[in-house]
Amino acid sequence: MIELRELKSDDREWLVRYLNNEQLVRYLASRIPQPYSFEDASWWVEVGSKKGAFVRAITFNNAFCGVIGVYTKEAEYAHAAELGYWVAQEYWNKGIASKAVTEFTELVFAITDIQRLYAVVSAPNLASIQVMNKAGYSLEGILRKSVQKQGQFYDEHLFARLRV
Repeated sequence: MIELRELKSDDREWLVRYLNNEQLVRYLASRIPQPYSFEDASWWVEVGSKKGAFVRAITFNNAFCGVIGVYTKEAEYAHAAELGYWVAQEYWNKGIASKAVTEFTELVFAITDIQRLYAVVSAPNLASIQVMNKAGYSLEGILRKSVQKQGQFYDEHLFARLRV
């Protein structure tokens, strides 16, 4: 059973454990420190997840297994937010990410004025592309060689879902 709940201080140990997994972080934003420390996790739970963001922990059968959030924009872009999420490697291929993205999207549209959610997914990240499709997001375009990680350039797929 999947639940989306607020982050709590007990999640810090899991954040450190999971976010030091090279397979997990290879397509995540490079602003996530590597290696990921307990201090990084404390800052994220107490400050970072609350600044211009709406964030939830993802749990599966009451076990912390990931994070999902939207990051709001300003001025004329205040009606849109960027979606980001991750699920720990041992929970991959269980449908958790798809269900979390679907439920979280509905929650965001139900309790905020956000009209548009979008996510950019690196082309090699086929699992996240599949998640976006399953969660009802539409591919709006491909941003050619728009991201560089570990010396390689990747295309990014821009997905979006609009409030209905």
